[in-house]
Amino acid sequence: MTMAKPDDRSDNAEKIQNAINNTRENIQQTNDYLDEHADEISGEERHNLEHKNTKRKRAIEGFEEEYQDEK
Repeated sequence: MTMAKPDDRSDNAEKIQNAINNTRENIQQTNDYLDEHADEISGEERHNLEHKNTKRKRAIEGFEEEYQDEK
């Protein structure tokens, strides 16, 4: 019988902070793309990317609450 690994949460705060940083970077990259290619992208693509960034911002809010719980 295989034993379950112990629940090691010692690096949770660090992992959450990395997720926050990566998500912020993704938002910035999307904004840069939208700015650089404003004349080339369709309205639908713009809408989809802006919607994705909205979801990312909400995710960051959740990550930040979780981060505070882990500190």
